[in-house]
Order: sequence, then structure tokens, then C-alpha cells
Amino acid sequence: MLAVTMKILALCFVFLVTSCKCESWDFSVAPAPQIETPSEETAPSPAPEAPSPAPEAPSPVPEGWFDVTKYGAIGDGVKDCSSAFLAAWKAACNHGGESTFFIPEGTFLVGHIIFEGPCYNEGSPLVLLNGTLHAPSSPEAFHDDEWIKFQDLRELHVVGGTGTSLLDGQGQEARKHSTKKRPVSLKLLDVVSGSIRNINLLNSKFFNMNLQKCQNITVLGVNITAPSDSPNTDGIHLSQSTNMNITSSIIGVGDDCISIGPGNTDIFISNITCGPGHGISVGSLGKYSNEEDVVGIRVRNCTINGTTNGVRIKSWRGSPVSNALNMTFEDILMINVSNPIIIDQEYCPHKDCSSLKPSKVKLNNVGYRNIWGTSNTKAAVTLVCSSSTPCENVHLTDINFNYTIQEHKFKDSKYKSDDQNPHIPCLSVKGALNGLQISNFQV
Repeated sequence: MLAVTMKILALCFVFLVTSCKCESWDFSVAPAPQIETPSEETAPSPAPEAPSPAPEAPSPVPEGWFDVTKYGAIGDGVKDCSSAFLAAWKAACNHGGESTFFIPEGTFLVGHIIFEGPCYNEGSPLVLLNGTLHAPSSPEAFHDDEWIKFQDLRELHVVGGTGTSLLDGQGQEARKHSTKKRPVSLKLLDVVSGSIRNINLLNSKFFNMNLQKCQNITVLGVNITAPSDSPNTDGIHLSQSTNMNITSSIIGVGDDCISIGPGNTDIFISNITCGPGHGISVGSLGKYSNEEDVVGIRVRNCTINGTTNGVRIKSWRGSPVSNALNMTFEDILMINVSNPIIIDQEYCPHKDCSSLKPSKVKLNNVGYRNIWGTSNTKAAVTLVCSSSTPCENVHLTDINFNYTIQEHKFKDSKYKSDDQNPHIPCLSVKGALNGLQISNFQV
């Protein structure tokens, strides 16, 4: 039995050996099973890649925006940009809707320019000044009475922006040549309704600003500067204009801070800081024949500092007949002013005026109220009226001045700037005056 069993086991071993191939065993790890890729119909869409940022697009130009640099102006202070300015103005003026004539930051050299209307729909482009305009310095460059003129326009607004907002007349060279034509820096002629706001005028060759035959114009927040010794550099001159408002501005020049010529009606001046200069003047009047009357002038809440006059009315000797009526000056502080209150109807800056006849300009209903400060002259109030055409109804109310004397102006050593008992300035009256009323007068 045991022999049979051993025989069977031997046979089984032989069978196993003969049925196997003599190959080496592979003990490596089997590769991961391949997953069948789904068909396009069943496969999910791959996640989209994040888009790359688009380049920044330039800001769109607003409708009706006319930038002078798009018409060839270059703000380098060298190239004459007059033609480019006029091309941009023409396009803005003719635009069929609201428009803006834009002067960006930079320094632009421009010669004599007239921005003329009428424009589309009887309006005007908004003039937005950010940069600086330079006038040619040579007096030979001008054959006209103005540098920049706006004419025959309605609803004109000239506005300073975020930059220098400056008109530089470069008047040093021109003022050396008194015989040469010297232009006004900025002139408005026949402009009805509008404003000039937040701009600066510097170093004009002649008047800084001239408003002629205008109506309903507001001048606000302007700063006007010229050397104290520069002749005829009036800050703002008005003539033949109606309903004008000049306010909240600083003016220091070589002549009148504001001068009000013939033919003006309803002029309101307020919150002006004036000095240096010749003060605020009505006139001169009567230089020419057939001058129109001056009616309705009100000057209030101003500060006048270091000027040769304060508030002045002046007419020429030998002047023809005209009138200046209903004028009020009130709430005015004077600081070291010569001739703080003056009526001068013998105005004649020429050397010999003795042969001229008295003025025939009639002054009527003139009021001075609440005016105080310090005077550099003993006669703080001087009323020189015409001997042939008396002043009528002049009222002085709440006038109070102290007299200050600057030592270097006098040879007499007893005059001290810190004198404990300063000389009291007085009222000086000359000529004919009817209806003078004085109340609370301390000078």
C-alpha cells in the first residue's frame, strides 16, 4: 500500500516538471489597467482657461470736445499755435450741440487771435483753460489793439481748470517802447451773458482785461498781476456795458485796479482786493465828445492796500457835457492809501492844463458809507468839483481814517511812522458842491 502511494506522488511530480517552461519569474509590478477614453460624444468639456487681460482702451473723447492739441497745437512755448487754436475754435463754434474748446496743460505761444461768433444755435463753446498762453514778447508782433478777443458771442464762459490757467502778456519788452502799439491782453466785445472765472492774467502790455459793449457778464475769482510801475496796465476796464458783476478777485497792477469808463450802467463790484495800483476809479470821463452817461455804480466790501488812490471819480478839465449818477461806495477798508476818497474834476495828466475850461461832467447822488482805515495823505477825503457844473448830493457817512506817515517819505524828522499823535487827515473841498451831507465823519 505504501509502495503504491509513493509511486503515485512520483508520477505527479514528473508531470508538474514536464508541463512548465523553463522561464525566469517576473516579479515586477503589473502596470495599471488602462481606462478606456470616452468618446467625444460622452466626454465632458475641459475647464476653460482664464482669459488674458485686455489692453486698456483710451478714454473716449466726450462728444463736442475740441482739444487744441488735436489740431496741431504744441505746448512747448516755442511753436506758434495761433492757426491750431483758430481751427479748433471754428470746429467747436460750428458743432451742432454743446461743445468745449479745451486748452490742456502746457505753454502755448499764440499771437493775435479773434474768437468770433455767432456760433451754432446762438450759443458759445465753453472755453476751458488748463494751460498757459504766452503772447509774443516783441512789440513788433502786434498791429492790433488786443491780444486775445472774443467777439459777437452769446453765453460765453471762459473758465480756468486744474492747471495754471494763465494768460501771460509778456509785457516787459513792449513797455520799454511807449510809441509802439501795446495790446490789451483779453478783450470781450459785444458779448451778451457769460462769465470769466478762475483764470490768471500776468504782465500785460496794456490793459489786462477790457469789457466793451457787453451785457450780463460776471467776472469771478480772477487774479491779475502787473508791476506797480507799469503804465496803463489797468486790471479790468469797462466801457459801454450793462449789468456787469466783478467779484471775489485779487488785482495788483500799475494803474487802476478797476476803471469804469463812459457809457456803463448798473455795475456791481464786490470783494475785491486791490493793490498795488491806482485804486478803483470811475473815469476818466469827458475826454471825448458825445460820451454816454454813467449810471448806477456800486462798489462794496473791498480792501484797498498801498495804492495811490482809494475810490476815485475823475473827469477831464474842459470836458463836454455828460452825467455820472447814482454811485455808491461802501464797506471798504483802506490800508496805507493816498487819497482814500477823491473826486477830481480837474483831472489833467498833461503838463499845462491851466488854459482849459472847467469840466462839464455832472456828478449827482454820490454816496460814501462805512469806509475806514489809514491814509498816507492829510486830506483823506478830497472833493474837487467843477466850478461851473456843481457836484450834487454827495453823502459821507461813517467815515473813519487815521493818518500814517512813513518816515522815509519826509525830510522833516518829526514825522514818524509810529507817531503817538498822528496828524489827523482832513476833508478838502474845492469848486462848487450842492447838498453835501456828512454823518459820523472822523478823520
